[in-house]
Amino acid sequence: MTPELTALTLAALLQAIQYLLYAIPANLELGPGYTMSARDREPSRQMSDGTARLGRALSNHFEGLILFTIACVAVTLSDQSTPLTAACAWTYLAARMAYVPAYYLGLRPGRSLIWAVGFLATLLMLLAALV
Repeated sequence: MTPELTALTLAALLQAIQYLLYAIPANLELGPGYTMSARDREPSRQMSDGTARLGRALSNHFEGLILFTIACVAVTLSDQSTPLTAACAWTYLAARMAYVPAYYLGLRPGRSLIWAVGFLATLLMLLAALV
């Protein structure tokens, strides 16, 4: 497996961990009556700021994972894996791992800077696949 696909697989596992980090407190805070419903209405209770942030970090990773997956697949299928693309893949993964606690803790502007590092790493991989 290429380093890029290894990083992608680990990023997918991180996504699963993020889901659990969000879903468990969200279910406890909102209660099973709401979380098992069709959610046609707003919840009668609000989630804590930390739980809501974990949910937004999860959604953000879903969005970032789409581009990162495309980058990994493009690099791998075009047989253009290089030390640069491998470093970019590991940088993306490290940034995503740092992003979760940064978002949870409300770190500003750190959270945005960490996001930018991961996004830039993904863009570099996409550009490398075209060269």
